[in-house]
Amino acid sequence: MPDRIAVFTVFALNGLAVGSWATRTPALTAQVHASPGVFGLALLAASTGLLAAASLSGRLVERVGARAVVAGSTALAAASLGLIGFAPTVPLLAGALFVMGVSIGMLDVAMNVAAVAVERRTGKSIMVVFHAGFSVGALAGSLAAGLAAGHGWSPARHLTVAAVFTLVVLLLVVRAVPGIRPVHAGTPVVTPSRAPIRRPVLWLLAAVAMCSAIAEGASSDWSALLMTAERGVGQGAAALAFAAFQLVMAVTRLVGSAAQRRFGPTRCLVGGSALAAAGLLATATVPVAAVGYVGFALAGAGLAASFPLSLSLAGDAGKRGDGTGGEREIGFVTAIAYTGFLGGPPIIGGIAQATDYSVAFVFVALVAALILPAAVAARRSRRREETAAMVGR
Repeated sequence: MPDRIAVFTVFALNGLAVGSWATRTPALTAQVHASPGVFGLALLAASTGLLAAASLSGRLVERVGARAVVAGSTALAAASLGLIGFAPTVPLLAGALFVMGVSIGMLDVAMNVAAVAVERRTGKSIMVVFHAGFSVGALAGSLAAGLAAGHGWSPARHLTVAAVFTLVVLLLVVRAVPGIRPVHAGTPVVTPSRAPIRRPVLWLLAAVAMCSAIAEGASSDWSALLMTAERGVGQGAAALAFAAFQLVMAVTRLVGSAAQRRFGPTRCLVGGSALAAAGLLATATVPVAAVGYVGFALAGAGLAASFPLSLSLAGDAGKRGDGTGGEREIGFVTAIAYTGFLGGPPIIGGIAQATDYSVAFVFVALVAALILPAAVAARRSRRREETAAMVGR
């Protein structure tokens, strides 16, 4: 099996795992007899696990290779699906969600390192295509969850089937995933031996990823509430805003590598930032439902490449002369980006509580616009590092 297909499949399995359990939250809430506030605290355990694992996974991948971490973390994610499905109480559910967060955090870093390895082997900028795999998997997982719920399947039955399916597919593709234990024999291209925390370019790429995470999370979590509360549409019609955002994002990621090859990553980030900010601003300020749908679709297109390109550039910033490297850099950027997923929802919720959802989405549009200067500054910082490396030789 080609490594490109294997890595794309791993991204899809990641999305499938997330989409499978996240869409069963109503049934899980009833299963553990939790109020919304208590259930929200249980969900926080997943975010905590994500952040903790992502901050440590770069060194783990650097030590044992991406393939081993992909295999272990995907198997752990499958096991945690079963634990979530059978959890009878809130504490046990929180523990299962923490395990899920840890597994997804490790898998995110490892699969992106594997994707960078494929990019280096092929010489093609295809990171956004791999992230389309996550979108496809999440969509498939949510659709399967809807069918399971519609047929009266309990979370235990549904998530056990999802776990078995995940393990079977993993066994079929894992041998083709790149990432045997690396041997760093070459000299660095730019000084990746420096700690990531000391490299401005990585902080700037992390800012790109974090802003993308906040804007993406807001569009996913709050789009339906904006449409119902501020635009007066029904719940069914409001769900179409999220569908438009996700569908356009997935399609853009599938075709985005051609744009990256033609215009380069920085121009894609700049153009995407402007497009997303314009779409979100129109959604927030124009009191017409149709504009809201178009705005969220534009946001999906504009944000599609931001997160994957920031990780691809982070991996490139850690590349060594022998073609390896980038594990710690990807882990560093991913960990900071997750703070956007963790802190974004309460910030946006607080703004909406104090004002309204329209004002909250003006804030989201401003966050999306910040990707533009961060991307430009990251490119300049990278050039300064390259110049310093050339002078030092």
